[in-house]
Amino acid sequence: MRLRHFIDTQDYTKQELLDIIELTRRIKAADKQGCTPKLLQDATLAMIFEEPSTRTRVSFEVAMTELGGHALYLKPGEIHLGVRETLYDTAKVLSRMCDILMARTLKHETILGLAQYAEIPVINGLTDYNHPTQVVCDVLTMIEHAPAGKRLEELNVTFIGDATNVLSSLMLICTRLGMHFIQAAPAKYQAPAQWIEWAQENCAESGGSLRVTDDPIEAVQQADFVYTDLWWWVGQEEQIPDRRAAFMPTYQVNLDLFNRAPAHCKFMHCLPASRGVEVTDEVMDHPRSIIFDQSENRLHTEKGLLVYLLYKRLPRPSPQLRAYHQGQIEALLANYHADKR
Repeated sequence: MRLRHFIDTQDYTKQELLDIIELTRRIKAADKQGCTPKLLQDATLAMIFEEPSTRTRVSFEVAMTELGGHALYLKPGEIHLGVRETLYDTAKVLSRMCDILMARTLKHETILGLAQYAEIPVINGLTDYNHPTQVVCDVLTMIEHAPAGKRLEELNVTFIGDATNVLSSLMLICTRLGMHFIQAAPAKYQAPAQWIEWAQENCAESGGSLRVTDDPIEAVQQADFVYTDLWWWVGQEEQIPDRRAAFMPTYQVNLDLFNRAPAHCKFMHCLPASRGVEVTDEVMDHPRSIIFDQSENRLHTEKGLLVYLLYKRLPRPSPQLRAYHQGQIEALLANYHADKR
């Protein structure tokens, strides 16, 4: 099977993304009845983390376990990633010992390097540029909570906030799938020209639409989903006062802003959240907040991605071949014991 990585949703067609989501939905349905099939029996997932994680680590580790495999948690100080060992050497070693690799890296160049050299599938668990596993989960959640009778291509998604790695991925997957996407943010923190160009190209092919504005009230008026994220990320700590001043209070998702959206509109956040900053408790805990459905769907999404990338690559020896090798090994062991007697 051709080696395929999951680094960016732009690497996948609309149909391929829909295939992954449908596979995820079927695995989720099985899970809800306690019937998750052991599709990745005895497979091993290497998980590299350059920063702490709750949802990404737990979802991948539990997903691999429930699929019949095993996950290894690898963090800085425990491996030599890019420090005492090149990315090339790390990727080659893990390719010989594991079946699939997921990495959460501070720099996007790191995940690209691992994918370039690895001989096993590599999944992007988040970088400073994008977060593709999160947004596949987000679209699944939107499908589950879509207004009755609305097709995927009719959904309106409004993102309130900074041009984060989540925004880049959400903007691109929504426009790839033919959805209608708006970002509302101060001009300084709006999506860069390159992201907009890629999203517009997606729209030309899919029939979706894209708009970037500095007016959050107008942006939510037709929203089926209002989504926000943190206003700063790793390495931007010195910018916090300026960023807080630029966003607060106009771009905070509070009840006043949320109530400007249609009555059916749902609230989303990838988490972790700074409660009382980009969003208030009243919205986070609102009856139309679906943040914990969204969070749970990370687990099901990781299962779908792992199976999509790995299932066909795994060897499936016949019972006869298994019995043959077991017999050969046991015969040798019997001789060892006989010699000791």
